[in-house]
Amino acid sequence: MKMRKYLLNSSKKTANITRLIAKSVDLLIVLILAMLFYPFGLILALVYISLADSLYGGQSVGKRLMGFSVISLEDGQPCSVRQSVIRNLPIIVPLACAIIPLWGFIMATLLIIPLLLFETYLLFKLDSGHRLGDVMADTTVIGNDPNRVDIRKNRESWFPSTQPGVAPCNSSILN
Repeated sequence: MKMRKYLLNSSKKTANITRLIAKSVDLLIVLILAMLFYPFGLILALVYISLADSLYGGQSVGKRLMGFSVISLEDGQPCSVRQSVIRNLPIIVPLACAIIPLWGFIMATLLIIPLLLFETYLLFKLDSGHRLGDVMADTTVIGNDPNRVDIRKNRESWFPSTQPGVAPCNSSILN
């Protein structure tokens, strides 16, 4: 029995680390946009991080790379734009402060470091694995199960196959 508990805790920890990697990819995109194209890039970064979790059916670029998506706990649908904005407020608020040239950067740094540390703490300490943004927006992150109907619909080919399991370009060879 102790062995099972250990295995479950280990996989939960692995999933949380993978979620951190996915968020790091998104924050890297934000950093690149903000630094390379300042000040216009900062606005682009704010727009991206605000909408990120509502893209691709609840997947930001980082979550898409790592195989996660964000769903609403209210109805199980992919994260909406409103939920994405609320979910990412702990990052949006400090980032918005950075619009002010010098003092804004200082204020943004003083705000974002404790907020990200607190979010990471909640991610690992809450049994549900929710971070602050998830609690505020009533969302959760799930792994993409290839058997989910909504994911299978997105992966269907644009070209109809005449035989199940055969690619359309190869079906003429088999006939």
